[in-house]
Amino acid sequence: MSTHSGPAVPLQVVWDESMLAYNFGGQHPMNPERLHLTARLTRDCGLLDLGHVTVASPFVASDDDLATVHSPDYISAVRSVSSNPDRSDAGMGLGTEDTPAFVGMHEASARLAGGSLGAADAIVQGSVVRAVNFGGGMHHAARSRASGFCIYNDAAAAVQRLLDRGARRVLYIDVDAHHGDGTQSIFWDDPRVMTISLHETGMSLFPGTGFANETGGPGAEGYAVNVALPTVAGDSAVLRAFHAVVPQLAGAFAPDVIVSQHGCDSHREDPLTNLRVSVDAQHAMMLGVRELADRLCDGRWIATGGGGYALASVVPRSWTLLVAVAAGAAIAPATPVPAAWRDYVLERHGIDTPALMGDGAEPWWRSWEIGYDPNDDLDRTVMATRKAVFPLHGLDPWFD
Repeated sequence: MSTHSGPAVPLQVVWDESMLAYNFGGQHPMNPERLHLTARLTRDCGLLDLGHVTVASPFVASDDDLATVHSPDYISAVRSVSSNPDRSDAGMGLGTEDTPAFVGMHEASARLAGGSLGAADAIVQGSVVRAVNFGGGMHHAARSRASGFCIYNDAAAAVQRLLDRGARRVLYIDVDAHHGDGTQSIFWDDPRVMTISLHETGMSLFPGTGFANETGGPGAEGYAVNVALPTVAGDSAVLRAFHAVVPQLAGAFAPDVIVSQHGCDSHREDPLTNLRVSVDAQHAMMLGVRELADRLCDGRWIATGGGGYALASVVPRSWTLLVAVAAGAAIAPATPVPAAWRDYVLERHGIDTPALMGDGAEPWWRSWEIGYDPNDDLDRTVMATRKAVFPLHGLDPWFD
């Protein structure tokens, strides 16, 4: 059995039951139960007991913390709605169908942000090399607007914190099924940050953005990178796209730290998306990001969660594998899921979850070096991205 183990470097896992307060209500897809089940599975797999792993409770980010990536007016509006949901502000995306207002919204959202900020602080201080905040990844939140279940953009806040505390360049990689539009918009004009988003095309999925021609603002051309994947891409296409774009640009950019968003809503069972990706392929991309961090950043890597709405059958397995990859632990898609966890989910939700951490898929992809097929939808979208940004970084879109 393949273990895919890696170096045991100091890792911080962000978790506390207080994170479950980020709760839009029982009928909303963003059910905090997915976090509870993930935390329980990571414990049942023994990941939180490893000697080089510490568990950190998130702090509630201050208004000053949040103002590094959000406007003061927006923070004030969130606070207002948080204390009185009847004051919903649809113009700022608060109190909508996607982000319903609830009492305590500000504190709950700021706590998720604090988790990623604390991870950034720990990396800057050198107390850890890697960190995972599977409750984070709120990548749709823009500077002055909530969107797509996201209120405060914790990943963007972590990127900005790293910059403010000495990082020269930060690479943000987003493999959620939805375009990482909020994070892209916040750093649109900043060449110190490269945002790479691989997502289902906006022609078939919210937020309807993230095409190859979105490449960054004046002075930062080529630092926003988008791969708009075909609607039902599947494992081999997604992995071909990842390996045809991400390593090359990461090498040219030479980041000091990588921040990644691992929304697992690309899965074939997810009720909101169409990409049809397996947990095994998601795991392969996690390994790809870890390899880049080890090769380019002395291992420095913050990984977040994000989307994922098959709350019992998919999310816990995917994000437990994320923790395992970051921990360098010998847990892989072929590893059996602990029976105690499966019994707990069956009793709690009546769901008979998979017996293995993965889906039994064999992730495989054609290397870009094999050649470009102009009749293939995936190859055309990858080539569009490479043509749009590779030359701006001294790379050849046909061969590098």
